[in-house]
Amino acid sequence: MAKRHYSLFHSLMQKFASSRPGAWFFARALHHLDRIFLKLSNGRATLSSIFTGLPVVVLTTTGVKSGLPRTLPVLGIRDAGDPNLLAVIASNWGQDHHPAWYFNLKRNPIATCSIQGQVKTYTAHEACGEEYERFWHYAVDTYPGFPLYKQRAGERHIPIMILAIAGSSDQVKSDQADKG
Repeated sequence: MAKRHYSLFHSLMQKFASSRPGAWFFARALHHLDRIFLKLSNGRATLSSIFTGLPVVVLTTTGVKSGLPRTLPVLGIRDAGDPNLLAVIASNWGQDHHPAWYFNLKRNPIATCSIQGQVKTYTAHEACGEEYERFWHYAVDTYPGFPLYKQRAGERHIPIMILAIAGSSDQVKSDQADKG
């Protein structure tokens, strides 16, 4: 996957978002602002994607404790070789704990993603080994803030969750391997 290039404005916004003050602010405020923009755009755009130029998807998981749908915008990383695969990085802005959506996907791997207003159902699994490395490189090529988040996370391993469109051939292969 080729490294993405952004406008000066998008690059500056990404730098701010990956800084300590920017990450602190956005971790607490951006999801609230994104909800407003999602409503205004009928689910097609977020403030995050407008300001940064990044590929934001709207992820809906099932809450571990509540069992209720939990929806929030996250950065979605496409697999260069398979359009049915999407990765979400549990960096949590470089904080010392995993985001809640990570635990939700671990408990119940069925989720929906809305990408530019198109909603599809996905099945998630956690990346490891070569798959982790491949998607980490995709992530860094997409958003240069990820290495800074990894540095700030310290000892915490940053998980990558791979989302496969439910019923896609990769999902069928994965399910067969699990039953193996």
